[in-house]
Amino acid sequence: MTYRTVLVGTDGSASSFRAVTTAASLAAATRATLVLACAYLPMRESARAAAADRLGELAYKVNGSTPADDALRAAREHAVAAGASDVVLAAEQGEAVDVLITLAERHAADLLVVGNRGLNSLAGRLLGSVPSGVTHRAPCDVLIVHTTSGH
Repeated sequence: MTYRTVLVGTDGSASSFRAVTTAASLAAATRATLVLACAYLPMRESARAAAADRLGELAYKVNGSTPADDALRAAREHAVAAGASDVVLAAEQGEAVDVLITLAERHAADLLVVGNRGLNSLAGRLLGSVPSGVTHRAPCDVLIVHTTSGH
């Protein structure tokens, strides 16, 4: 099977960039489009105002999708370094699993790549992790990249 569209989730963390690098290598090898996806949640006005007061002229960094956009720009650098040439950025408001499934459907992804963070934690087992949620709902193949030590 040749993948035409590979979608990978990132939150800007070092472990998520390991998943991005793997997805980018696969996309490069199959000449697939790589969709970098990042979910974000709106910040409550009181929290945003408090952060803006502390950040001053850098307050724009906590507004709307700016943190997600920053994560995607950094992820694109990792993807290009790993050989991906056709890269699409997608930041969307919502819970991570919901956003990844929606974007996989919207972009007709053949493969959805996520890191394993949360899969082996107590909270992940009790509350459900992103990798677990994605594997149950994805409309395509799922690759879980070992991005953490699992401790």
